[in-house]
Parts: sequence; C-alpha cells; structure tokens
Amino acid sequence: MALLTSPAMAQDTEGDEAGVSAEANTALISFSGAFGVAITVIGAAFGIAKLAAAALESMARQPEVAGSIQTAMIIAAALIEGFTFYALFICSTKP
Repeated sequence: MALLTSPAMAQDTEGDEAGVSAEANTALISFSGAFGVAITVIGAAFGIAKLAAAALESMARQPEVAGSIQTAMIIAAALIEGFTFYALFICSTKP
C-alpha cells in the first residue's frame, strides 16, 4: 500500500487547499484499503480452490487415507480463512 502513496501526500498545505488535500488523502486511503481487501479475497479463493482440488485428487487416488487427507484439508482451509479474516480486518480499519 505504501507504493500507491505519493510524496506530495506528506506535505502540509495551507488554506482551502488543505481541505481538498485531506479529502484526497482519505479517498486514496479508502481505495487502498478496498484494493487490499480485493487482493486478499482473491488470493484466499485461489488458495482454498487449489487446496480442495489437490485434496480431492489425492482422495480419489488413495481412498483408504481419505479421512486423514480430509482432516489435513480442513485444518489448512481454516488457517487460510484465519489469515484472510485477519487481513480483511487490517485492510478495513479506518486510519
């Protein structure tokens, strides 16, 4: 997110320009938060989809160990979801 900010945002302005600059800063911060949420959700969706595809493929190849594969898949999916919720919380907090 720091790459999206410009050095001009750190400068103080005076008069009427300060209100416009503060509004622009707030809009940019809100946009960067929304962008972070989008990247987080897309990454989590791809991660869980790949996890499920690999688990189902391995269960189809070796049905006798399907229970342990399913348990490992559920634990990994929970970790991905936990990271996703944490990242969404960080991205959606107001400055």
